[in-house]
Amino acid sequence: MPKSIALLFSGQGAQQVGMGKDLSQQFAVAANRFAAADAALGYSISHIAFDGPIEELTKTSNCQVALYVHGIAVLEVLREQLDNLEFVAAAGLSLGEFTAHAAAGTFDFLTGLRLVANRGRYMEEACDATCGTMAAFIGGDEINVREIAREADVDIANVNSPGQIVLSGEVEKIRKAVDLAKQYGMRRAVPLNVAGAFHSRLMRSAEVKLRRDLAKTSLAKPKAKVVANITAQPVETTTDILESLAKQVTGTVRWTESVQTMIDQLGCDVFLELGPGEVLAGLVGRIRKGAEVLSVTDLSSLETGLARLRHLA
Repeated sequence: MPKSIALLFSGQGAQQVGMGKDLSQQFAVAANRFAAADAALGYSISHIAFDGPIEELTKTSNCQVALYVHGIAVLEVLREQLDNLEFVAAAGLSLGEFTAHAAAGTFDFLTGLRLVANRGRYMEEACDATCGTMAAFIGGDEINVREIAREADVDIANVNSPGQIVLSGEVEKIRKAVDLAKQYGMRRAVPLNVAGAFHSRLMRSAEVKLRRDLAKTSLAKPKAKVVANITAQPVETTTDILESLAKQVTGTVRWTESVQTMIDQLGCDVFLELGPGEVLAGLVGRIRKGAEVLSVTDLSSLETGLARLRHLA
């Protein structure tokens, strides 16, 4: 029976210095994506992605753009190497949802690049204007984490996998949430080294600005099912797509449910993670034991991924 492939795209935090460099040296399609991004942006995101330094790449306004371009560049290489690469679904963690829409043809590469560049800038501005942070809660029941969030008056940013939930909010309130962790049976509560309170009410100004940009953007019907972070369901209408992309800046990334939807509802049985590292592969493995995930980020992983995909074909 043919395999049903889903594409997964990385979110902020997955960035690594050197991302895309070897692929761009080897494949013109990858080099062309980075060159087109450099020209459109008016600065060299390729230099920041390829050579760092990590402090520059980690800036919200840079890493989101770098991850978007890298994800599409990897996809273009795969499409060039495989004549019949077809996927039935796509999803991305936070920023990666924009990459998923570009991959599915909801908007073209440069339109997505503009949206992502603005999104990163707006979120960085919101970080600078507020005093927020995030913390990961490991090994506890979701019900209890939600109770901690309610008691500390913070927001649920990510439901990443069973036993891994991230809370987001004002610094002092997140400290209170961390202090409550043992009381509610958490194995660990880990403060995160982030620039601000992403996916929380503190990002409201970024949502408002991005919503204005999205309202002026022309969209096409996705050629594959794109699963939205905030609903964990496929979005198809222009209204639903625009709303999901705007609202996810302050809303919860329902990643566990998104993966479950792709497996149980859309029939996906092979996942292609296109982004640095294997963060999403790890999450998928915890969400559904035994799920097959191929992580493609550089020349070495590309060769392994191509061999497996050719075998499946």
